Amino acid sequence: MEEDTRSNAPAPAGAIASGRIAPGELAFDIDGVVANTMRLFLDIVRDRYGINHIRLEDITCYNLEDCLDIDPEVITDGIRMLLQGDYPHVLQPMDGCRRVLERLGREVPRLLFVTARPNRDVITRWLHDLLSLPEQAIEVVATGSFEAKIDVLREARVGHFVEDRLETCFLLADAGIAPIVYRQPWNRRPHPFTEVGGWDDIEALLRFSPGS
Repeated sequence: MEEDTRSNAPAPAGAIASGRIAPGELAFDIDGVVANTMRLFLDIVRDRYGINHIRLEDITCYNLEDCLDIDPEVITDGIRMLLQGDYPHVLQPMDGCRRVLERLGREVPRLLFVTARPNRDVITRWLHDLLSLPEQAIEVVATGSFEAKIDVLREARVGHFVEDRLETCFLLADAGIAPIVYRQPWNRRPHPFTEVGGWDDIEALLRFSPGS
């Protein structure tokens, strides 16, 4: 894969300035943003099917069948296991997310996570185990589709959303919601949106209370 040099380029027009976003104005996708879900998928297919030649960098598109030389039935089974929590592995958080989310949780009544998963139970339990926050401080909405995220965010009056699926970012922008692209190998196409390379970058965009 070619080296991505856009991080050294000037910020695109309309980019979100450091310290601009109030904590209550931001919500999050989970898979690929908070949870290192693609790494877990690779662990599942390696141990269940002996497929050990695929690297995270090889996942260059969100639809795995379009970029991985793996039997589609294996991909389907791996995703099924992942969504149902039917695996012996550990779903790891993205580096730094726990610290930043717990800091946010001290600023707002509740953190909002919106996922296109069809069911929220497995990932909600995972978030409760991950974060040292009261249960009522974590709200997870499972929409079952990428498009349905828009209505959830509008109803919650959230103007910014951290998302790793680039196609969803374009949908959000068309709906007037500012997407923040969480950099992953599968979203390396040109786009006009603010981009973050990790949770330190997300933290820098937020306007925290003094001393928080």
